[in-house]
Order: sequence, then structure tokens, then C-alpha cells
Amino acid sequence: MFNKVLIANRGEIAVRVIRACRELGLQTVAVYSDADRQALHVRYADEAYRLGPAPSRDSYLRADRILDIAKQSGAGAIHPGYGFLAERADFAQMCVDEGLAFIGPKPSSITAMGDKAVARATVSAAGVPVVPGTEGEGALSDDELLALAPQIGFPLLIKATAGGGGKGMREVRSLEEMPELVQSARREAEAAFGDGNVYLEKLVEGARHIEIQILADTFGNTIYLGERECSLQRRHQKLLEEAPSPFVDGDDELRQRMGAVAVRAAQSVGYVNAGTIEFLVDKDKNYYFLEMNTRLQVEHPVTEVVTGIDIVKEQIRIARGRPLRYTQDDVRLNGWAIECRINAEDPYNNFLPSIGRITHISTPTGPGVRVDSGIYPGFEISPYYDSLISKLITWGETRAEAILRMRRALEEFILVGVRTNIPFHQNLMDSHRFMGGQFDTRFIEQRFSMEAADINKDDHAEIAAILATLVAHRQTQRAANIIQRGARDTSNWKWLGRWERLQR
Repeated sequence: MFNKVLIANRGEIAVRVIRACRELGLQTVAVYSDADRQALHVRYADEAYRLGPAPSRDSYLRADRILDIAKQSGAGAIHPGYGFLAERADFAQMCVDEGLAFIGPKPSSITAMGDKAVARATVSAAGVPVVPGTEGEGALSDDELLALAPQIGFPLLIKATAGGGGKGMREVRSLEEMPELVQSARREAEAAFGDGNVYLEKLVEGARHIEIQILADTFGNTIYLGERECSLQRRHQKLLEEAPSPFVDGDDELRQRMGAVAVRAAQSVGYVNAGTIEFLVDKDKNYYFLEMNTRLQVEHPVTEVVTGIDIVKEQIRIARGRPLRYTQDDVRLNGWAIECRINAEDPYNNFLPSIGRITHISTPTGPGVRVDSGIYPGFEISPYYDSLISKLITWGETRAEAILRMRRALEEFILVGVRTNIPFHQNLMDSHRFMGGQFDTRFIEQRFSMEAADINKDDHAEIAAILATLVAHRQTQRAANIIQRGARDTSNWKWLGRWERLQR
């Protein structure tokens, strides 16, 4: 049983974990790079230790240094958050070898689900439907991939086996263009993950990206917490998530079937702790296993909001050897939740990352609004890490109310010093297709643009110029009404006083 937790991460997720630990009465240890010396998670933790220089390879990816700090500080557990070392089976095993509790799944589960080709074969053997593609384990040569591609059928995707986030992924429409794209995918995968192995997967066109959150304890209990809609993506990076899914909502039978499949997939690798099973769902509601994320997801707050279950706390309780506090019958979806990822990037300039110092911030509040953030006025946004700086979550009794609250919250969210994608989210909230739930994974790239926002931006600039002119004119009028100094050097009041004295 541990009483102190080291958070091997930074930013908003580190703050989120620290808050959960504090509510459970646990002490916390933060680690930081030189760029994060003044970060919020460093201020909130009970203790903080320097990892190294700003680049992640010299700091947050230094497993050996993190383990040394854990022993030095007396921490009994490590929470990896997401990203960095969260899905590294070797790091999880190092924690176990050092007698530390890893607040996440077993190393064997991370290994089984970390290689996507192995994961597909594993869950397929358990009867879970998978997207048609290259099955089995091991690396496939370029010639083998080219030979198998026509059997799968075009269009298809080339995907890196050792990672995600769109890295090492290429869309292929014909056999002629495939050799060059395979090489390109391999190079990107090697640079991003140190593994150039790729596999092929049928491209399900018009599909929705829907994921199921699961929790599993060490006593064999596994439950699912409903689904999340994650179809709104750009370059395979999620931008907005909601729970439940407008595509699944109202079809309880589909939700139960997908939930049961997610539980079966997790149990096929003896999974423990929090995880997410991701599916592609076609227009006819046929669903296929995509991958499993063996960690806490960025979008976990929307599930917390609609279920009332604190997933981070449950992670910690499970790691402490406690059984789940909930059964499947206890899970009820209440209302609707939407999460907008607030990124430091310019939506008017091809979403170019924005860096700089935050000079002012005003976060939205009020009924049904939650903000998970790791920034404050004076905080420096550096180029070394992910552009995600805050997550804005709203809840409503209905999807329409959640959207209206999100519109209001986005208007209230003021952040000065760096550019953000808040205008993108505002434009998205006004999209008729989004409001009607009529979108898929290609919606942002194929059917949505910021051109309308650009027009509105120009209109707003013109209106602002007119208002500024009117304000200046009004101020001039007010100035004209003030009694101005006369031709004499002395003020009129002094001349009046002198005249009164002369009359005495």
C-alpha cells in the first residue's frame, strides 16, 4: 500500500492527477524539465524534482532518472498520465522490478496491445471483429505488403504498428502509389517510435470513431463506462469529443454489444486498470476493433461528467489493490458532455503552433462548465511539448444544452499572449452538420473549413474599426464640453478668487 505518488508527466494531466491524489489523502511528487520550472503542477505538488533540459528525450522520457527520483522521494507509486512513458511496457516493468506500483495496466497487457498487429490478432482470436487487414505477428516486407494489398482492397491505410497520433500513417488509393507511400510511412514511424514496422488496414469510408472506456480490477471485475464520440479529427488528431455518441444514442442494444465486446477484448489480455477500446463504426452500424489505448485518455473528463465516476481516483484505488466500487448495473449515463481541446495554435494559419508568454487568462465558469488546465498568467508556452494547454468541458441535460453552454463558455474563455484554436471551436459549434450529428472522421478535412470564420473575422475587424471611430468621436465631443483654460496663464478659478478679494 502506497501513500505517495510520483506523477511522471506535465501540464494539465499532471495537475489532474495531483488533485485526485490530494482528495484521496495521498502525497504527490512532481518532476519537471527546465522549461517547466514554474509550471502549475510543480506548484501544486508536495515535492518537486528537476529531471533535466527541456527536450522530452532529456527529461520526461528519462525512465532511469524518474525511477531514481521515486526512490529518493520515497514515492511508492508512479502515475504516467498519457503520452511520454504511459504506454511503454519496459517502463512499467522497471517500476515493478523496483518495487513501485505502476498506476496502469500490467506490462504484459501493454506489450500485447502496444503492437497493433499483435493486438488485432489477439482480440480476433477472442471473437472481437477487426477491420480487414494484414493479420498475424511480426514484420512484413514491402513486397509482402504489396502482394497482400489487392486482397484487402483499396482504399486502405498504411499504419505504424508501434504508435498512434497519425504518425506513420498513409492513405493508399491504388497499387501504383503504394511503394513510395510505404517507404514514407516507414521513415516517419522510425523517426517517431524507433520502429519502422507497418501494417495494412482497410479504409472504412464514412466511418465514425467511437471508443469505449473500461475499468478492470485485480479481482477479475471489468466494466465499461459507455461510449465517447471521437470522430472530429484533423490529421488523425482528435479535436473534440462528446459522450454519449449522437450516432449510438438511442440504440441501447448497440451500446451494450460494443461494451460487451470491449470488455471481452480487455479480458483477452488480462487487462487491469483504466483503458480504452477504440472502434470504427460504418454507416450500417457495423463496428470493428481499431486499437486499445492502455492508459488514461485525454478525453476521459466527458465520461466522468456523464457517469459521475472519477476515473483517475479509480485508477489509484485499483493500483492500491482495491476492488472496483461499481458494478455494470451502477453505470448510468446522465445528460450530455462535450470537450473542446484548447490548443496553442493558429487556426487561421494552417493551425501553426503558437509559442510565447500568457499575459492574461480568464476561464469560463458557471453551471455545467469544467476547465482542466495547467496554465496561468505569466506561464511560458514552449516549443518542446504538445500544443494542448487546456480542456474545456460542458455538460447539459441534452446535447443541445451542452452545445449552448459550450458556445457561452468559448465566448468567456479569454487568453492573451498566444494564439489558440478557440475560434475554430466557435465556428464548429455553429456548423449545422455538427449540430445535427451528421459527421464522420473526414468531416473536418473534407466538409469543414475556416473560410466562414475568416469572413466573420474580416467583418469583426471592420465593425471594430467603426466602433473605435465612434468612441474617439464621442470622447472628442465630451472634451469639447469641458470649460477650457482661458487666454490668461492663470486658471479662471484663480481669477475669480482674486476678483472676490478685490470686492471686499
